[in-house]
Amino acid sequence: MGYRDELDSDVRRLLNELCIELGFCLAPGDIRRLCESPPGDVDSFTGAVFEAEGMGDMSYTDLRRQVRHVVDQHMSRWLEADDEPTR
Repeated sequence: MGYRDELDSDVRRLLNELCIELGFCLAPGDIRRLCESPPGDVDSFTGAVFEAEGMGDMSYTDLRRQVRHVVDQHMSRWLEADDEPTR
């Protein structure tokens, strides 16, 4: 499996967790868009999720903090995986 496929799967897992745990269940088109071109940092990705949900600027809410936490956990694992040596 190539890097692109792995990233797509990682993004889908992240979005699935957001749906199950926090109720952010995005439309298929939004999921596809985020999988094809995921924002490169935690805050941008979090903002994209809120925009896709039609929630606009939710910069200072507890809900945003919760979403950001899930995004950060997943993106941290992606970076760790990138740092692992290939065999």
